[in-house]
Amino acid sequence: RLRLGLPLGLRPRPALPGPGLASHPQPATLGSAGTMDVAVGLTSCFLCFLLPSGWVLSHLESYKKQE
Repeated sequence: RLRLGLPLGLRPRPALPGPGLASHPQPATLGSAGTMDVAVGLTSCFLCFLLPSGWVLSHLESYKKQE
């Protein structure tokens, strides 16, 4: 067969046998996150997002008076 002088990476290759394609993803395992993981995640969300927002909202009047 004539390969038309294509570079090595662009030449057609025969398909290699491999695992079959799955039509559905594997089901997620329940209980993968422990109680401590959930507690740490909720605490970090509170400290990173809600605490600074609450501080700004509680001091909103002092920001308005500085002008």
